[in-house]
Amino acid sequence: MRHKVAGILVLLLACPVFWAWLGYQDALYMPVVTGNPVTVEIAKGDSFARITDKLLEQQLPLNPVWFKLLALQDDAFKRLKTGEYELAPGLTMQGILALLMSGKTKQYAITFPEGWNYQQIRQEIEKNPHLDHTLKEGDAVSLMAKLGAQIPHPEGAFFPDTYFFEKHTTDFALLQRAYVKMQTIIDQEWAKKAENLPYKNVYEALIMASIVEKETAAKPERSQIAGVFVRRLQQGMRLQTDPTVIYGIGEAYQGNITYKDLRALTPYNTYVIAGLPPTPIAMPGREAINAALHPDNSDNLYFVARGDGTHVFSASLKAHNLAVDNYQRKKHDTR
Repeated sequence: MRHKVAGILVLLLACPVFWAWLGYQDALYMPVVTGNPVTVEIAKGDSFARITDKLLEQQLPLNPVWFKLLALQDDAFKRLKTGEYELAPGLTMQGILALLMSGKTKQYAITFPEGWNYQQIRQEIEKNPHLDHTLKEGDAVSLMAKLGAQIPHPEGAFFPDTYFFEKHTTDFALLQRAYVKMQTIIDQEWAKKAENLPYKNVYEALIMASIVEKETAAKPERSQIAGVFVRRLQQGMRLQTDPTVIYGIGEAYQGNITYKDLRALTPYNTYVIAGLPPTPIAMPGREAINAALHPDNSDNLYFVARGDGTHVFSASLKAHNLAVDNYQRKKHDTR
């Protein structure tokens, strides 16, 4: 009889231990994130208790006691990093702690397409809710000074690409990355440029690259376009390129270039001014930069759009006029 009583007492004493052991196993191996991913943000100064509350506010079936015990075992209290985290389905409590200690925060993306201008970049940045907006409208000069640039004009200074960033990245930090990338790429391309180019410096090459970028989206044509403009510069001919005229018109451009526009004296109207415009007119990609520094070796001095995204190139004005007649009867194009 005494043996039975003793057995019952042992069983009763063992039950809490057993259930505790089961709870610990659940804490180690049972997913607490199911269904859709969950986003949680750890702010500077958040206590562990506050972090736990934030997780519970996301309706996660998380046991605060076991979560705290696991944190104690991993010495997580001092190792959790601030930021916004995306908790993927299947994460256990231990997995959540590991993620919060890793600093692998949720990443957002912003894309600046090739051929965009600075104003379009700023508009894209300003409407992004995940960036911290610190720059003021119209502060381009101070922005360039802060970047350490040698020129005050921001056009063409930022490389077109997709940039990933975490929440609360500043707009300046993002532009700084794009600026450094452009400087790196243009310097790399400049170091292996062709001989006898009509550029006084790397900035003039960037201006030419921006014109090439805006003139054609057909990649095989870029070196041909660059070749036409390089030979025109070398022979003292005006570039006569519509994208520069459009850039000079600015927000007043309504989709068509008029005869009056072609005769308007602006710093960017290459039908009127000689040589290159004073700044780039857009953000060129690497291929356009490469083309500006490696123009083709043909004799072509003219080109006209076919209307399908490609161009007809000509070495003589007579041949060019025939191409214009064939493809641009109802459009101006006196290049």
